[in-house]
Amino acid sequence: MEERIKKKYDGARNGKTGGASRKPGESRDRRPGSGRPNDRPQREREFERRENVVVGRNAVRELLASDTPVDKILVSGREGSVVALIAQAKERRIPIVDSDSAALDRLAGGENHQGIAAYVAEKEYSTIEEILETAAERGEKPLIVVCDGIEDPHNLGAVIRCAECAGAHGVIIPERRACGLTPAVSKASAGAILHMKIARVGNIAQTIEKLKDSGIWTFAAEAGGIDFYEADFNLPCAIVLGGEDSGVSRLVKERCDFTISIPMYGHVNSLNVSTAASVLLTRAARMQRQG
Repeated sequence: MEERIKKKYDGARNGKTGGASRKPGESRDRRPGSGRPNDRPQREREFERRENVVVGRNAVRELLASDTPVDKILVSGREGSVVALIAQAKERRIPIVDSDSAALDRLAGGENHQGIAAYVAEKEYSTIEEILETAAERGEKPLIVVCDGIEDPHNLGAVIRCAECAGAHGVIIPERRACGLTPAVSKASAGAILHMKIARVGNIAQTIEKLKDSGIWTFAAEAGGIDFYEADFNLPCAIVLGGEDSGVSRLVKERCDFTISIPMYGHVNSLNVSTAASVLLTRAARMQRQG
């Protein structure tokens, strides 16, 4: 990076945690407002969880034998033929989540789950290398979105939609404690999921280091950083967005090159994650294209 950029960001690295700048004396409210899953009726939320779920040992066995992308597998015990299914899933690098029979009962909607259920993904995941190749093929500086623990499918879908509209080259999501590519995500993305490369990784903090090694400069969207209007996005960059309740995790923020914030002038001191994504990504896209 040029010396002028280094001076501009002097002291901005590893800034204070937070989703957006706030006024002195205000408490941090990480709640995203109307985008929270708990704002929707319980029955609707349970339907969303079931619509992409395959239950039962034989059904999961057939699913693993096919080329269908699988987001994750839930098990309520590790015995009998479930052990073999877990081994097959691990060979395909599919996350295994220990659950309980009551939770699987709810997912199965009355079907006999036999202690195992699988979430089917809407599309194949890409790799970080493929995302970088997309940028190279377009002759553009990489613009990547990293989602650090977004759990609401509507929020994730909206972020993917924002990324596609801004011309970003890829979105990175974690394997665990976050939403995968469910039908609800696909619907909320308004079709953008079909045009966006999405990589799923085991560790976001390690992925940040990998991106930096590839020449990508990383910007954590949290309070206490530099005003995003003052940030120079005209370089290969990744914008890191935190989860609805937790924001960007401490370890991830510490590994990012810079912390950027969206100034708040009203009474509410934070934005929904997808709204923040639209603000930051359109700014970054404009700067990259103006050169």
